[in-house]
Amino acid sequence: MSLLARPPVAVFVAKAMQRVTVMADRRSGGQGSAAASHARFPELPRKVRELTIPTSIAPARATVYLPANDEPAPPVHINFHGGGYVMTLTELDDPLCRFLAAEAGAVVINVDYVVAPQHPFPAPPRQAYDVVRWVAEHGAEEGWDGGRLTVGGQSAGGGLAAAVARQALEEGGPSIALQVLHYPPLDLATNARDKRAATPKPVLRPWMADVFDTAYVPDARRRLDRLVSPAHVSDTADLKGIAPALLVTAEYDLLRAEGERYAERLRGAGALVEHHEVGGADHGYDGQDDDKAREVYALIARHVRAATGSA
Repeated sequence: MSLLARPPVAVFVAKAMQRVTVMADRRSGGQGSAAASHARFPELPRKVRELTIPTSIAPARATVYLPANDEPAPPVHINFHGGGYVMTLTELDDPLCRFLAAEAGAVVINVDYVVAPQHPFPAPPRQAYDVVRWVAEHGAEEGWDGGRLTVGGQSAGGGLAAAVARQALEEGGPSIALQVLHYPPLDLATNARDKRAATPKPVLRPWMADVFDTAYVPDARRRLDRLVSPAHVSDTADLKGIAPALLVTAEYDLLRAEGERYAERLRGAGALVEHHEVGGADHGYDGQDDDKAREVYALIARHVRAATGSA
């Protein structure tokens, strides 16, 4: 076991990473990453309001992106950001949220969920599921159609979206028209050093996995849980009836193989709408490559629109 995979060390490093991010944001006057994200895709409007959603874990702050169309009760898409289940990076998904609001005609709810090590597993997926249930049940007073609901996320957020879909399957709802899993981690039970990327220096490194995975799920035995590692061979439950899925992997990503395995598992359950691989790209590619981001965001928007019957 590496030093970083020891829970006390992983917790220390994870908290240090959080502090560095906060300090960098303060030095920029709170306008660093947020301003850069808001500046991308300037042709897409940013019409938002803030919302706090009650959950059994803690209140979840969210930013609600409103579509430009005049549909009285548009569909709703719930987005969970990435960050290894440790970093709070909601603003990095601002371009995606604006894109989906504009191109899919949906209300997009970008959720600031609890993160580890302050809130280790199972708090984040449970809170995420609570958020989705609340959104499904409160559309009438909030201005969206909770019966036309999709979920999605990037990286760790994709893992949470998969966990939400699994809980909805097991607990009888709410109905999810589509789950969008964008380069998600779906097998934390397999050591990152046993994973292989199609490039010698992938964005995700084993030391990062040691910190993120251990801070999120300190007990390695619990990483076999179906809400953590649905792509691991130990999870053999029948997924028939789970929400239809769009799964996007990146060619050079360390997580590509587990995404492919889960895509095949969903295909076997009749739940795979499409598995799309982004060629020549690594984990988090859409944060830097505007052209590839636009291409894949447009793909996601088309699938959200088709799944919800958006006008």
